[in-house]
Amino acid sequence: MKEYKMRRGETLDENAPDLKATIESYFGDVTGTEELGGHELYVVGDPDNPVFDRILAGAAEYSGKKDRLAVHFEEKDAEQVIAEGHADRAQDAVDSKNDFLLEVTGRDAKSRRDSMKRQVEDKADDLPN
Repeated sequence: MKEYKMRRGETLDENAPDLKATIESYFGDVTGTEELGGHELYVVGDPDNPVFDRILAGAAEYSGKKDRLAVHFEEKDAEQVIAEGHADRAQDAVDSKNDFLLEVTGRDAKSRRDSMKRQVEDKADDLPN
């Protein structure tokens, strides 16, 4: 599961006031909820795009901090996708993920990557020598 921060000055509630509906518009019907990492996430058990097996997404809430978007994409192996004849849908899957993350977090792929690099660097700085 990955957690994504919102753009500075924005909140999850502002960017996606109805997170469940936003998830459904990108990936398909929400079939339930599941607890993962201490957070109750929406489950898309049968995603519209056949590249995905299952998707979990929702708010990661922390007291005293802004909520983050928590997402876990379960994808099929490339070999399986090709064997099933869905190779042409792989780019659609990537686009759906990026468009969803941009809408909800307000941050594009480059900005999300840079933020994750900084988090890794900060953790490395905290390790004892």
